[in-house]
Amino acid sequence: MAPEGTAAVSPAKADEDRPDRRLTVLLTSAMAFSMLQLFLLGALGPRLVGELGISPAVLGLTTTIGFGTAAALSPAGGRIVDRFGPRRSLVALLLLSAAALALIGAAPGAGLLLAAVALGGVPQALANPATNKAVLRAVAPARRGAVTGLKQSGVQLGAFAAGAPLSLLAGGIGWRGAVWVGAGAALATGAWAWRVLPTDPPPAPAGPRTSLVPRGMVAWLAVFSLFLGAGIASVNTYVALFGAQRLGMGPATAGALVAVLGVAGIAGRIGWSKAARPGRAEWLPGVLACGALGAAALLAAALLVGPLVWLGAVAVGVFAVSGNAVSMVLVLQRAAPGRAGQDSALVAAGFFAGFAVGPPLFGLFAQSGRYGPGWALVAAQFAVAAAVAFGWALRDRRGAAA
Repeated sequence: MAPEGTAAVSPAKADEDRPDRRLTVLLTSAMAFSMLQLFLLGALGPRLVGELGISPAVLGLTTTIGFGTAAALSPAGGRIVDRFGPRRSLVALLLLSAAALALIGAAPGAGLLLAAVALGGVPQALANPATNKAVLRAVAPARRGAVTGLKQSGVQLGAFAAGAPLSLLAGGIGWRGAVWVGAGAALATGAWAWRVLPTDPPPAPAGPRTSLVPRGMVAWLAVFSLFLGAGIASVNTYVALFGAQRLGMGPATAGALVAVLGVAGIAGRIGWSKAARPGRAEWLPGVLACGALGAAALLAAALLVGPLVWLGAVAVGVFAVSGNAVSMVLVLQRAAPGRAGQDSALVAAGFFAGFAVGPPLFGLFAQSGRYGPGWALVAAQFAVAAAVAFGWALRDRRGAAA
């Protein structure tokens, strides 16, 4: 087994700068399924509010429970991946995603829906450490930034799938049928992962417990991710409902806002991750958070000029959702040997905690139709994220110069 941080690529295989495309596709798919439920709940929000009789506040609570679970389990998820390996972890991720989606599709009301969303928090906790570990083991160092951007774009691929094909499918076979199609696809991908991924070594013996308190760069990125995630989750959860309730869009058109955000996020994550080279990567989180602040302003301005909502959705994808991908590139660049899974999980825990906190706060405004103050709250969250990111970059530069 190649040590972590070195690429296990044989010279007899294709050039090491061209990693197995099947691995990249698989990791991208795993990231998509790990958070597909979030985007489905957002894109199908108008239908869920109407057919299940849940309120906008309960819609936000689904996100809180799912990502609260992910945040609580992320530190343990990192240890699980470091001990049992990426193959076992990725297969478990996909099977649990399928189970959560199947339960969402069967939910008769808010109770089972919330339980299914909580189950969906488990694959979210495994996603970043498992895929990052796979990248470190199988991808040449020169290509890790690009592959990381591609697999992180899988999250936004999930947004596109929820906002376009699955949302349109819901118009034909109902929202439950559309969710079950997603569950079947996750199950099939889990079977494929078992066949494609190399066998993990025997589980390592449990070592001494490491601190769950993030330190140094990991701590700064976790706080940055907390505020960034709070703003992103509010947009993901409520932008379709905003379009339907305040801008006069039909359910399919409103769901397309999530798809547009997803496509923009795919391009943004790939592009910014490629640009995140040492010496430049440290400044990108702050730059992207500033761009996200502008995106929130566009969403607020859509109350006066409706078509600006489309520009706002694009800007959220290009800037806000790209910040998480750049954070993961930084973790891979700087993780200590044997710590990639744990460090990834701690940063992801901050991101998931933001996803848990953001929507219920926004839901207080959405419940009364006050979207203007809601978008102002999102803008404030992005502004704090920018301040934290630039604060760390300046501290890091001074430390390097000392």
